[in-house]
Amino acid sequence: MRFPALATPVLLAGAILGGTLSASSAIAQTSSPATASGHADHLLADDHSWNGTPYDHYPTTRPMLSMIRLTIPAHSALPWHVHPYPNAGYVLEGTLTIEDRESGKKRTFHQGEAFAESVNDVHRGVTGDSQTVLMLTYAGSPGKPTSIPLPGQQKEY
Repeated sequence: MRFPALATPVLLAGAILGGTLSASSAIAQTSSPATASGHADHLLADDHSWNGTPYDHYPTTRPMLSMIRLTIPAHSALPWHVHPYPNAGYVLEGTLTIEDRESGKKRTFHQGEAFAESVNDVHRGVTGDSQTVLMLTYAGSPGKPTSIPLPGQQKEY
């Protein structure tokens, strides 16, 4: 009669040990990352710039993508300039009003907004009451500038 009493702790220990081993196996099996799709917030998809000018071609040279984080002080205007390549911006902080010199068009972009920059149109960015921080992505060519100031103007960055 004592055997069943002795068997119970042995069976209990076996069950605990077996459960621990099963849990360890389950942990080992789930320690590698699961396959999943990411969530995409599409910020911009345009075939024309913010001022309505269509993009007509890409450079014919070897492409070079570049990104810059540009910080512009409050109450500032960047110099008048042109971009020879398609590019896009995203406002990380503050606001940016882009002004087209020829047409006089203006458009203000706020934190969290993306914009398609103009190509070969003279323009500048103007900030508001706080500094503006932009993430700019250019589709250019190696060794070529992404921003060209007008004669007599300083560089944009």
